[in-house]
Amino acid sequence: MTSDMTASNPPRDFESLRSLIIERRDVLPKRLAQVAKYALDHPDEIAFGTAASIAGAAKVQPSTLVRFAHQLDYAGFSDLQRVFQARLRDRPSSYEDRLRHIETRSRDKSQEIELLTGFLTAARQSVENVTASIDPVKFKRAVELLAGADTIYLIAKRRSYPLIAHMAYAFGKLRIRNCLIGSPNGIDDEIAALATGRDAALAISFSPYAANSVSQAQIMADSGVPVVAVTDSAFSPLAACATEWIEIAEADYAGFRSLSASMALSMAFPVAIAEARRKAGRKP
Repeated sequence: MTSDMTASNPPRDFESLRSLIIERRDVLPKRLAQVAKYALDHPDEIAFGTAASIAGAAKVQPSTLVRFAHQLDYAGFSDLQRVFQARLRDRPSSYEDRLRHIETRSRDKSQEIELLTGFLTAARQSVENVTASIDPVKFKRAVELLAGADTIYLIAKRRSYPLIAHMAYAFGKLRIRNCLIGSPNGIDDEIAALATGRDAALAISFSPYAANSVSQAQIMADSGVPVVAVTDSAFSPLAACATEWIEIAEADYAGFRSLSASMALSMAFPVAIAEARRKAGRKP
């Protein structure tokens, strides 16, 4: 069985498969789109699960998994599943495993310079990829939305936290009112609930998505607060609740993902917002 779309050799690496799913998401039937979202949100479960367990978690029939695989030109679901399994084989499973992986790659040269070169290469690749893929219209809309806010609420956790920490610093220097949601006393949701439609939120999270970041962005969206999201997939839960969202897919070295492109975006946002406010005649 083949797809109604143009038949081709299906992707054999996860990033190419991910790109294909995102490209076709708008033309997939409802149930197949449901499987697509589950697959990109839970790639490990797709790799490890049985057809029955995956179908149950995705709330579809097992036959829908087969239809999804055929829609992407795979011979069957097992054929598609092997791409998700290969992703795990290629990705060290822990920080200790990643360090061991680096050690084996560095036996014939200086480990220190190998590390530096590897991370610099990943950083350069990330910046080049985003430079080529960023949508200037979407970025302009995001800047204008945030520039019009009375207060910009900043949401991020874990690995993404340094990005909003820098923006909070830059906004402060530029005298733009902001609120970094990261209270030590556990009232982040209550702080998020204070935002109004005159404010805006900027939320950042990458897979595996921080549950608190998603829930706080959703609280604001449900209250009519515009949300700008920076995330790595059209199927990200942040993209689903965002007014505007920008995709950033970072390269990695030995399983350690770069933040270079994301940090460049985090540096550009405050300056672009300050300039938009100046042109609109808004005083600090």
